[in-house]
Amino acid sequence: MMTHLWLIPAVPAAAALVLGLLGIRWFSRAASAVVACAAIGAALVASLLVLGAIVSAPAEARISELVLGDWIPEIPLATAGGIGMFRVAWSLRVDPLASVMLLVVTGIGFWIHLYATAYMRDEPAGAYARFFAYMNLFCAFMLLLVLAGNFVVLFVGWEGVGLCSYLLIGFWYRKPSAADAGKKAFLVNRIGDLGFLLGIFLVFFTFGTTEFPDVAAAAAALPRETAGFGVLSAICLLLCVGAVGKSAQIPLFVWLPDAMEGPTPVSALIHAATMVTAGVYVIARNAVLFEQAPLVLHIVATVGAVTALSAAAVALVQTDIKRVLAFSTVSQVGYMFVAAGVGAFGAAIFHLATHAFFKALLFLGGGSVIHALSGEQDMRRMGGLRRRMPITAITMSIGALALAGIPPLSGFFSKDAIQLRALGASPVLFVVVLGASLLSALYIGRLMCLTFFGPYRGPAWSPVASPDAATAAAVHRVGHPRDAQAHGQAQRARHEVTHGPAAPSGSDPQDPDPGLVDRESSVIGLEEHHGPRAMWVPLVALAAGVVLSAVVGIPAALGGGDVLGRFLEPSVGGTGNMASLMSPAAVAPPGRLVELAVMALSVLVAGAAVFAARLLYVTHPDVPGRVAARWPRVHAALGNQLYVDALYRTTVVRPTLSAARTLALVDRRILDAAVDGVGSLTQIAAWISRMTDKHVVDGVVGTIARGAARLSFQTRRLQTGLVQNYALLMACGLFAFLTLYLLGGW
Repeated sequence: MMTHLWLIPAVPAAAALVLGLLGIRWFSRAASAVVACAAIGAALVASLLVLGAIVSAPAEARISELVLGDWIPEIPLATAGGIGMFRVAWSLRVDPLASVMLLVVTGIGFWIHLYATAYMRDEPAGAYARFFAYMNLFCAFMLLLVLAGNFVVLFVGWEGVGLCSYLLIGFWYRKPSAADAGKKAFLVNRIGDLGFLLGIFLVFFTFGTTEFPDVAAAAAALPRETAGFGVLSAICLLLCVGAVGKSAQIPLFVWLPDAMEGPTPVSALIHAATMVTAGVYVIARNAVLFEQAPLVLHIVATVGAVTALSAAAVALVQTDIKRVLAFSTVSQVGYMFVAAGVGAFGAAIFHLATHAFFKALLFLGGGSVIHALSGEQDMRRMGGLRRRMPITAITMSIGALALAGIPPLSGFFSKDAIQLRALGASPVLFVVVLGASLLSALYIGRLMCLTFFGPYRGPAWSPVASPDAATAAAVHRVGHPRDAQAHGQAQRARHEVTHGPAAPSGSDPQDPDPGLVDRESSVIGLEEHHGPRAMWVPLVALAAGVVLSAVVGIPAALGGGDVLGRFLEPSVGGTGNMASLMSPAAVAPPGRLVELAVMALSVLVAGAAVFAARLLYVTHPDVPGRVAARWPRVHAALGNQLYVDALYRTTVVRPTLSAARTLALVDRRILDAAVDGVGSLTQIAAWISRMTDKHVVDGVVGTIARGAARLSFQTRRLQTGLVQNYALLMACGLFAFLTLYLLGGW
């Protein structure tokens, strides 16, 4: 199987090529769905075979490399040790870490692809094929990133997922907000990518190679940079900049919330399960290198802790269901950064895997809600949907409890592993992480309460469209909200144009905002809504994954064996401890009693937060409004994403645009004017030169020529051919000469 490792990214790439070249023009929706799902399904089967081969091999033989051929031939370049030969091969490398990531990308990706076949059903056949071409291409680049055997091949996958992110976020490119979000994601990621690329350059300059095993071996032979910031710390810091950009950590997180403008399957695949975790994967892949730079690990842990806490706080006040989950993703990836920063790389990957399951489940469940409500995303216009969408409510509840850290779900074990290691590193770090855990349980409890509990607060769709609206809907191929396939377009305005206004039954159509009126009545026209089978089956499968994935991470304190942690040791090392950096003296790993106490405290905090969410948003829904009114500045700061976007607009965007406008003005008024003036002067000088040449130079030459012609004519008349005339002229000349000689006294 290892000799055919290249097929794992190649099959989705080939499917993307087929869909992009042929599917957009000729494929039906069913054909496009079959090609896309079959490709990612084949990659999933291959990934399972690879995982099986690695698990069955001895621990020391669980690393396999495959070189497909040379890419960049040997080029002499300067290195720290003299002139080295820069050579890059298309090398793939699979080990326990890569096998876990392969399973995450293909496993989660398969269910999201299946879900998208129904969710995107309202798109035209060409756009439908284009969407799946982008999705398959993203998976291909992500799989290449995971399997890369050196930094350069990894960078190809790294940039590829960035490109696909841009394409998928801006999939509805006619929607200005989606197009702007795609550009924003692309530009912000370029900042991190610049640091990442500089880090790769410095890796080659320092070690003379970009191959992961060679770099790890060379780095391990160098002393740890505990006392200062040396070249290893510089390399790790630059790689960390790239990881911060791709994983949407402070201060480069601003692109991720706006990325929710893309279709919900995109949010689930790229911005919850795979792409945003690429930064964590890169740090874990270079665990040996980062362990030699403890100062950078300290920075990683600090960035993660601040991001986890602040993003969780921002999520508390968001009203868009997808934006809540977006900030949740930012916060949960912060947890992973904390784990990596304290040397618990195995715990970081464990939380990466569990987060992929429960966050993809939450995003797809949120998409089902949006689907049922014909595009509505504001949680203030939801409520009471658990009776209408029981499958979605149950499966999302499982994902929400896992995110909150409630046992025995997988999220509890992965978060507990991080909190325990944070406590071993620094009490302050532990308090911050625990605070983020509290806020996480509170915001996800709020999301569930506002969506599925309490009275319904949204518009009551009429169960039957008017004849005119039904005709318009048929012409535009738009389903009625009562229909299972009525995706409800990304913009409510489009639905109302093609289908008719969505006014509540029995209310005044002129009411400016009737949908915000609370009422106890059931949702008119929204019968029990499971959606198509292709939408609810992935929810059930992912919910099962949330439950079952806990098995691989049960700690020894609860009788487990931490299977995943031991499996990952050949890739990320054992139990490195950052306590020597975080505190004056090294702290011994906590014992079993401390571990059980941390678990109990974590469960208590999460349970209290979930209970508080029910009290605040179901039993006493007026309290949050009073709290917001009591602290309006805090609420406004959280609602405006801590003004980070405003800060960027003030310090970066506006000055850049202002400088661009100034340069454009200078270019137009000065440089262009100067060029135009020089051009005009050149034309004038050319005219003067032409006139001078024509009337002066040519005139003088012509006058001389005409004079010479006349003189030659007169001279020619002297040439008669008669000897006597010549003799006469000679006599006259001699006479004249003698006269002048005699009279002049010569």
